[in-house]
Amino acid sequence: MATKLSVNLNKVALIRNSRDTTIPSVVDAAVTAIEAGAQGITVHPRPDMRHIRPSDVYDLAELLAKPEYLDIEYNIEGNPYAGPEENGFPGFMQLVEDVKPHQCTLVPDDPIQLTSDHGWNLTGESNRLKPIVDKLKADNARVSCFMDPDDEQLTLAAHLGTDRIEFYTGPYAEHYGTQEGDDMLRSFIRAGSHAVGLGLGINAGHDLNQDNLARFCREVPEVEEVSIGHAIITDALWLGLSETVSRYRKILDSL
Repeated sequence: MATKLSVNLNKVALIRNSRDTTIPSVVDAAVTAIEAGAQGITVHPRPDMRHIRPSDVYDLAELLAKPEYLDIEYNIEGNPYAGPEENGFPGFMQLVEDVKPHQCTLVPDDPIQLTSDHGWNLTGESNRLKPIVDKLKADNARVSCFMDPDDEQLTLAAHLGTDRIEFYTGPYAEHYGTQEGDDMLRSFIRAGSHAVGLGLGINAGHDLNQDNLARFCREVPEVEEVSIGHAIITDALWLGLSETVSRYRKILDSL
């Protein structure tokens, strides 16, 4: 099974939003990434609209509905509890309802967080999340939950009815190349085996890059998809977006 690459376009939107302009275009970035081999596009709309805006979510949905892109997965990730805001943000679940992505990744991020930095604690959240998961599945969306490598929490995710989990790989990436990084990787390997045994698919994302990606996907069992944004966009400053995406695909294709 080859691990698929979904390119997160948040940082493209962040650069655009630093000026009152339409460039760089999130849609053009998606086309470039796809032509270079990306098999999916990921966005993470937040209530403060610091990067991806609702208009981007709709524009990308229109792009990926074209016949030539029907095999490209659209993954929308975010906090399902993020409601409407006066700035025009319609609420996370409203965006998902409007565009019906192939996959919805539920992330427990707080609006004030710089970036996502932990998985769900489902011990106290399963009952609240259950109707959300059920609604998404009724709309034919694959449901993934952002999770740490914790067997108890993964078991709760399976009971919740989620289709996949996305491992938060930040700690692995932060300590890559050290003994602590090796220990982190072993925790993901054990948790991955547990997830597979529960019937869960495995996605992964956060700070994966050209240095640490291959080892993670080679050693953690059955990683079906990685979502990478920050590293791809920063690499693209030197290499160009097309060449960068191509290099990430080559890494995954070589496993």
